[in-house]
Amino acid sequence: SKHYGALTAVKDLSLEVYEGEIFGFLGPNGAGKTTSINMMCGLLQPDSGQVLVHGKPIGNGDAATRARVGMCPQNIVLWERLTCLEQLQFIGEMYGLRAGEARQRGERLLAELDLAEKRAQQARTLSGGMQRRLNLAMALVHEPELLVLDEPEAGLDPQSRVKVREYIRSQARKRTVILTTHNMDEADRVVDRLAIIDHGELLVLDTPASLKQRVGPGDVVEIRLVEQDGMEVLMQRAMGALRAIQSEVSYEASTRSLRLHALHIVAHLPAILDVLHEHNLAASEINVRANSLEDVFIQLTGRSLRE
Repeated sequence: SKHYGALTAVKDLSLEVYEGEIFGFLGPNGAGKTTSINMMCGLLQPDSGQVLVHGKPIGNGDAATRARVGMCPQNIVLWERLTCLEQLQFIGEMYGLRAGEARQRGERLLAELDLAEKRAQQARTLSGGMQRRLNLAMALVHEPELLVLDEPEAGLDPQSRVKVREYIRSQARKRTVILTTHNMDEADRVVDRLAIIDHGELLVLDTPASLKQRVGPGDVVEIRLVEQDGMEVLMQRAMGALRAIQSEVSYEASTRSLRLHALHIVAHLPAILDVLHEHNLAASEINVRANSLEDVFIQLTGRSLRE
C-alpha cells in the first residue's frame, strides 16, 4: 500500500509474477500503475507491505537484489551529450561491470535494437523512437533477471512500435518482464498474464484469453450510423426495439456508433438493420469482431475519462 496524504494510490495490492513470463499491468490514468511499478523496483518505499524478489526484500538497501532488476521508465532518461555507446558503458559501470565488458554488452544491445549506426552519436540527436529504444538498452546492459517497462511503446511510430514489441517478445523465458501499457492490442499480443487495477486496487488477474471470455460468449457488432438531424430522438425510439432483439446494446453519441454483443450475433444482423430502417436510421459501416481486452477493460473500469 502507498498513501499520499488522504489519497490512497495503491491499496493492499498482492500478486505474484512468475519467473520467465511477460506480465502486463493495466489500468486507467491515475489507477496506481506507476506507483506500483516504482515500489516493485525499489525506487519507492511502500507504507505497508513489501516486494520480494526470489524471497528477498528489494527495498532494504540490498544492492545485489536491486541489481537483479532493470527499469525502463515512461519518461525517457538520457544524458544528452553522451553518445549511445557511452550511455550504455556508463550505466554498466554503475552496476559494477568493467568498462570493457560494459562496452561489449552495449555494442550487442545497440545492434539488436537497430542502433548500431548511431553508436557514436549524442543522445540529443536521436529521434524519439531511437531514444526510447536506447532507454530499453540501458535497462538491459547489466543483464537483469527482471525487466520492468513502463509504457514501452509510448510515442513510437508504427515501425518502432513493432521493433520494440518484437524485442520484448524475444526476452520471454530469458528473463521476467513486467510492463504497463494503455495499448490493449499490445497487451493481447505480448503478455502471458495481466492484472487490471483501478483506484489502486487489483480488479482481475488472468490470461488475456480467460479475461476475454469473462465479457461473455459471442461476438460484437459495431455499426456506424449516417449522421442526420434529430438523430438522438430517433436513436431513443430505436433502442427499445433493438433491446427486444438483444438486451446488450449501447450507443455512443460522440461517434454515432451502435454496439451489440451476443452469441451468434451475425444471425441477428438482418433484424437489427430492419429496426434501424424502420426508425429512419442508416448504417454507414458495419464491423463484426470477437471480444477484445478493451471490452474487458471498459467493463471493469467504466467509460468515464480520466485525467
